[in-house]
Amino acid sequence: MTDRRLWSYKEIAAHIRVQPDTVRSYRKHGLLPDPDHVEGGKPYWYADTVRAWVASRPGNRGRRD
Repeated sequence: MTDRRLWSYKEIAAHIRVQPDTVRSYRKHGLLPDPDHVEGGKPYWYADTVRAWVASRPGNRGRRD
């Protein structure tokens, strides 16, 4: 099943248990995938994009939702 909900920095931060500013920093340093959608200059990612990124991050240790 595909999860096409769009997540902002806030939702990504909650998912990986960090502050939204940390997620912004990840993007600034090229550690976050390119956004799937940009609206009004604000980036958004599909939930599936974020989950795939989390699964591939070093130190993930097989985290499950």
